[in-house]
Amino acid sequence: MPRLAVYALAVCLLAVVAAVVSFVQGSVLIGVVWILLAGLSSNMTWYYVRRGRASREDTPATN
Repeated sequence: MPRLAVYALAVCLLAVVAAVVSFVQGSVLIGVVWILLAGLSSNMTWYYVRRGRASREDTPATN
């Protein structure tokens, strides 16, 4: 998994935890912002994973 995908996944997981904490504390608006950030970072994770797979498929195998 590419390094940027790992970073984006970590941001996604932290944003989900922050959203849960915000909702538990009663801050609905801030929780929604954290959910939106989690969605964005999730999409970034999938983008970097697919880009990494595509670049590995394009390069010929050296045996």
